Amino acid sequence: MNPENQQYTSDVVTDTDLPRIEVKVEEAGVLATVNSSDGNGMGDQWQQIRDQVVQIISELPNYVAGFFAANQRPIVSIGLIVATLVTIKVTLAVLDAINDIPLLAPTFELIGLGYTAWFVNRFLLRAANRQELSEEVKNLKDQVLGSN
Repeated sequence: MNPENQQYTSDVVTDTDLPRIEVKVEEAGVLATVNSSDGNGMGDQWQQIRDQVVQIISELPNYVAGFFAANQRPIVSIGLIVATLVTIKVTLAVLDAINDIPLLAPTFELIGLGYTAWFVNRFLLRAANRQELSEEVKNLKDQVLGSN
């Protein structure tokens, strides 16, 4: 019988059919130690530098918290100024992108001209309407700034 054409009568593989692998476990050895001193004190100097860096990094949150507590108002003011500048820059970029879209800029100009014409007709042509606008502006100013 040819071994290549041999058919197995059972699909089950037993332990005797598999090759055996033996693993030899030896007792663990001693790890080699590194001597950090090379005779001229460089190892001690590096150890001191490392200790100083670790100490500074561990005290960094306390330094930052103390700095922020001592300078809270100027930091908030600078943050607001930066946020305002970023907002203005983003707004101008969006307006520039909108302005590049064909027919959108002239449409917005027509809308602005129409609103201006309505505002002039509604509030500025007659004296009674100008008085009404003056009172609304005064009320808005009192709400924003506070009344005296």
